[in-house]
Amino acid sequence: MKKRITLFAGHYGSGKTNIAVNYAFHLKDMSLPVVIADLDIVNPYFRTKDSDKELKEKGIELLCSEFAGTNLDIPALPQTMYRAVQDKSTYAVMDIGGDDVGSVALGRFAPFIKEENNYEMIFVANFFRPLTRSAEDALEIMREIEAASHLKFTAIANNSNLGEETTAEDVLSTKDEIEKLSVLSSLPVIMTTAKNEVCEALEGKVDNLFPLTLQSKII
Repeated sequence: MKKRITLFAGHYGSGKTNIAVNYAFHLKDMSLPVVIADLDIVNPYFRTKDSDKELKEKGIELLCSEFAGTNLDIPALPQTMYRAVQDKSTYAVMDIGGDDVGSVALGRFAPFIKEENNYEMIFVANFFRPLTRSAEDALEIMREIEAASHLKFTAIANNSNLGEETTAEDVLSTKDEIEKLSVLSSLPVIMTTAKNEVCEALEGKVDNLFPLTLQSKII
């Protein structure tokens, strides 16, 4: 899964920001030059900006609006954001806004991404969210995001979780639904995520397990 550009998109609250941050750490641990871009202009509860300190400590540059992490909701992105799609000397991780509304911002970068054609766009599925309880519901959100962003998904991540309360059994209970989404979309399940504390119980039970350190919210 090591494309130069990796995009994470999904329904509001699916956990895409947390995966994006952890994946940026993963690339950096492989001694790769990494930038992470926060394209979420709808200012949800969790922001990539919340991990700014940890990203800096790892030597990962964060590209985001100067208003990220504030109470101001400014639907604009800085010109520096283009570095993620134009600087081919770095690996770029992009955190895309929730649903079709949040994915509109990605549309302006789509031509550059398509031209280079070295990207993975991952749909983050969380079957514990109210509007994505089923594979059919998740597929509908997926198609809306594709239409808004002018990019097609290439893979799926099963990030079904209940936050700190998530157990290994919770993750395993969504296995049939994520496999169904894979069939309906004709896309591979590229990773199943779980917080570090439950990964040991999942070893050998799910493919492509990706451990997560849960992001903390800056108050």
